[in-house]
Amino acid sequence: MRVLVTGGAGFIGSALVRYLLSEQNASVVNVDKLTYAGSSATDLMEHQASYRLEVADIADRERIGDLLRRHQPQAIMHLAAETHVDRSIDRPDDFIATNLVGTFALLEETRAYWKSLGEASRAQFRFLHVSTDEVFGSLGADGAFTEESRYQPNSPYAASKAGADMLVRAWHRTYGIPVVVTNCSNNYGPWQFPEKLIPLMILKALAGQPLPVYGSGENVRDWLHVEDHARALFTVLRAGQVGETYNIGGGAERRNIDVVGTLCDILDELLPDSSHRPHSRLIKFVADRPGHDHRYAIDDSKLRRELAWKPLETFESGLRSTVRWYLENREWWEKIRSNNYTGERLGLDGTRKEKQS
Repeated sequence: MRVLVTGGAGFIGSALVRYLLSEQNASVVNVDKLTYAGSSATDLMEHQASYRLEVADIADRERIGDLLRRHQPQAIMHLAAETHVDRSIDRPDDFIATNLVGTFALLEETRAYWKSLGEASRAQFRFLHVSTDEVFGSLGADGAFTEESRYQPNSPYAASKAGADMLVRAWHRTYGIPVVVTNCSNNYGPWQFPEKLIPLMILKALAGQPLPVYGSGENVRDWLHVEDHARALFTVLRAGQVGETYNIGGGAERRNIDVVGTLCDILDELLPDSSHRPHSRLIKFVADRPGHDHRYAIDDSKLRRELAWKPLETFESGLRSTVRWYLENREWWEKIRSNNYTGERLGLDGTRKEKQS
């Protein structure tokens, strides 16, 4: 199977590419513009004959059209996106340009390519659009997002993804492109850029720096291991019904303060000689993020019931293996911390910046 993956150098995208190559023997074209968050995990695949990296912006229609005609993919898995909520607050322009305009450009070039295929190839072709639970807004203490939940995005990031979801739906309904859509919960695991909660807390704790927790730490997220997500995405691509949406969750709701506390406990255990033990004493509550959604929870019963998928990692096993990975791969994240991102706080509406160190 020939698959074109957009954003395949990102955190989720690189996990998906590794899975497609190692577990499905697929031929993969990775289209990525290699932004700051592009993962060097893709370096591990460079010498595989069935893998090709094409450095391109999905908003560049001429380039994308050429890549589609040249590589003739049987499926497109669209993950290319700006993803960090805090960055979207500081600079929403990039999120609109990539997530909304870029998705439009990709859809238009996909439409032209799909129409050029023979009848049998058109019937087999799939366009998988990967989205987020943040498009649904915030939940109260009870309930969970289903595939029928109302869209109520509360951040520039969420709004840009919601708009992309609507474009994909419209291009299916209007032009007939065979699409499937997924909405996932918070991902974690190896190779995650250290601006996100779990890797940021690990690296700050290793340095003995304050662990900044927004507000009172009561915000709740459902956590999904990235390798379970990769398996789910291929399952939906292979067996999902055209025009349908599937939620993907980890079944692991946790308060942010509990996630950070558990990380501290794991580090205490794995680093018995650390001068920063107990790491929990580093926790520091800071001003909340603007528009911070209180709770996300995913009802993924449709995916489990119809396509027989379920996560293999528990949150406990996945978190422990993630901490071990960061302990064993210092060279990767130390390079990032010295060049691209030093752990400063983002998402204060551009009016002020606080060093959290």
